[in-house]
Amino acid sequence: MITRSLPSPAQPLLPPSSKTLNPSRQNIIPSSDSRKNPNFEPLNNSLIRQLDVGHLCHAISTLDLMTQQKAPPDLTTYSILLKSCIRFRNFQLGKLVHRKLIQSRLELDSVVLNTLISLYSKCGDVDIARSIFEGMGNRRDLVSWSAMVSCFANNSMELQAICTFLDMLELGFYPNEYCFTAMIRASSNAKYSWIGEIIYGSVLKTGYFKADVCVGCELIDMFAKSSGDLGSAYKVFEKMPERNLVTWTLMITRFAQLGCARDVINLFLDMELSGYAQDRFTYSSVLSACTELGLLALGKQLHSRVIHFRLALDVCVGCSLVNMYAKCTANGLVNDSRKTFDQMPAHNVMSWTAIITAYVQSRECDKEAIELFYSMISGQIQPNQFSFSSVLKACGNLSDPYIGEQVYGYAVKLGLASVNCVGNSLISMYAKSGRMEDARKAFDILFEKNLVSYNAIVDGYAKNMKSEETFLLFNEITYTGIGINAFTFASLLSGAASIGAMGKGEQIHGRLLKEGFESNQCICNALISMYSRCGNIESAIQVFYQMEDWNVISWTSMITGFAKHGFAARALEMFRKMLETGTKPNEITFVAVLSACSHVGMISEGRKHFNSMYEVHGIVPIMEHYACMVDLLGRSGLLVEAMEFIN
Repeated sequence: MITRSLPSPAQPLLPPSSKTLNPSRQNIIPSSDSRKNPNFEPLNNSLIRQLDVGHLCHAISTLDLMTQQKAPPDLTTYSILLKSCIRFRNFQLGKLVHRKLIQSRLELDSVVLNTLISLYSKCGDVDIARSIFEGMGNRRDLVSWSAMVSCFANNSMELQAICTFLDMLELGFYPNEYCFTAMIRASSNAKYSWIGEIIYGSVLKTGYFKADVCVGCELIDMFAKSSGDLGSAYKVFEKMPERNLVTWTLMITRFAQLGCARDVINLFLDMELSGYAQDRFTYSSVLSACTELGLLALGKQLHSRVIHFRLALDVCVGCSLVNMYAKCTANGLVNDSRKTFDQMPAHNVMSWTAIITAYVQSRECDKEAIELFYSMISGQIQPNQFSFSSVLKACGNLSDPYIGEQVYGYAVKLGLASVNCVGNSLISMYAKSGRMEDARKAFDILFEKNLVSYNAIVDGYAKNMKSEETFLLFNEITYTGIGINAFTFASLLSGAASIGAMGKGEQIHGRLLKEGFESNQCICNALISMYSRCGNIESAIQVFYQMEDWNVISWTSMITGFAKHGFAARALEMFRKMLETGTKPNEITFVAVLSACSHVGMISEGRKHFNSMYEVHGIVPIMEHYACMVDLLGRSGLLVEAMEFIN
């Protein structure tokens, strides 16, 4: 229940210096007395000039000089100085000015007190801001109330912001655009979104929606943050009579954060046609969208643009470029990512984590990722939870739990070991190294397990041929009520396939149909793999042709299934159909194709596909491809050629 009672004026606040904010009226210096001193005007003008150029420390020195020369600053000067401290976000100096203001014994007016509320609000000292507000009594005006509502909203105290707003209305104050903006911000979560919709109606009715761009921006943010309702957010955007760079970038950023990559690209193009210049945040979001969609060509064009506009050296843009080149480049080569990283003039934890993650995701670059991690900590950059998560994945890929345990020990030292993503990566690292007992211990000590934690341990058991434990954990997940996603089912199907338990696989198939996952691409791919590995190639074909859309994994799973069951001609026919659909093959696809050629001795066909890997598809052959070619030549009795090929 929300109580709406106006706080009674409190006793004067005790500031950091333990002196009162509102001194007794005796011995108060009238603010006009100082103007009689001939030194006041020149010193005061000098102080204001220093503030205009951001020299706050010099301004404080001038303030002290004015006091020494018996030309003390008046309330207007103090107010300007406090606002400058807020503008330049130098809150410690702002607090120092507050102490000097108390020592001046000037009688504070509502303008100065409102500025003090804003100061303490912005530096997170909510209790002091509230004490100043309560101590104002009947001197509170609309600005005071708006500042206090904003203070609570900005410091994640949404309920207090709403109660203060209601108190303000009861006292007859009508909100302005700043107050509405703060209230919308307080409603930007699922719990209070219904209040935000009421405020939306009010701002439309009062005309503040059309009068102030900030109101529209907060409404867009509210719909995106509270419920992910991008449709309503876009309607607000379309209704706005005036849009600026901030508005466009906000829309693009929110669409990017909620995974609507194609909409991000479309919005960016609309923004371009509207004649607005983009900033680093715009480009960062659009580059992330290019990464998600695999649009390397567009990403390279944007890279040229950011170089032209001198934004490429920005850390935020640099990280997006590093990530894009790592994920979009064929074969996961990280040359372009590394060049982008090396060209950045300065690095922080974000840029280091981006390049480490790029190396981990690029396959066979895990040692380099660990070396980069060592370089990072040698350069006095403290890793965050995402840095540790990526490095632990690298250790898992290398099956090197020794280094992984050292990395985890450092995470413990920094107090990050209890973070879910670090714990989950530790589980995966032990599982990939075959140390399932340690993986289970890491799982059991996790303070708060989520679905990713369960998926990590289930996948570990499945890949280590411990199907009994896999299915026991599946039952545990069901009882916890955490829910099951596509990855869980894919891991269970992998577990069934690893021991040839087609009966278990069929049970899982029935369960996922019941859960509504039958059209999920990831699960369908796992079903194809499970049925083909268990010897039921016809069921695999049936699942394949029931799919709404195929990706490279779908095609590769079918080609592998045909190859392993001796249907080389059908495997090669499936590969031909795959190329006709425009699907780009990967390294694993060619392993399956070359294996099919090897099983039936198709030497010329095998050579043709091996040569096309790099010449046509830009894929550099790896050890598995050479092994398939040696096997093909050896099975065909061409031992001399096989030896030459090896050499």
